[in-house]
Amino acid sequence: MMKNRRSRRSPVLLAATVEVAGQPVAVKLRNLSEEGALIEGDKLPLEGASTLFGRNELRLKGRVVWVQGRYAGVAFDHPLKPEQVLRAVPAPKPRAQADFKRPGLACRPLSEYERQMLERWMTASPLGSIGE
Repeated sequence: MMKNRRSRRSPVLLAATVEVAGQPVAVKLRNLSEEGALIEGDKLPLEGASTLFGRNELRLKGRVVWVQGRYAGVAFDHPLKPEQVLRAVPAPKPRAQADFKRPGLACRPLSEYERQMLERWMTASPLGSIGE
């Protein structure tokens, strides 16, 4: 899905800030690439606004290139190096492998009736009697 994209985007959900005219706005970083970021928030800057994007020690000048509802795209003035993108995006956590097993037999002893039913079931012929 890299149609019309110059660089690969890393999907994330991280806290970040976008500063406009010295006022920081808390946003959620939804994806990050070498050229820009997709942000989500309640009070987004207007399209065309100059920004200072921040995530941990990463600080980048850029501008808001589009706004749609709670989402906005920020284009950086200078592209990030791939290793800077990787440093800002944490490595995925390993997925736990589910260990599916059949349930064991009940640990209580069988009743006399259950034992008789089991014996009949185990010795019954699937065809009934010979020759059928």
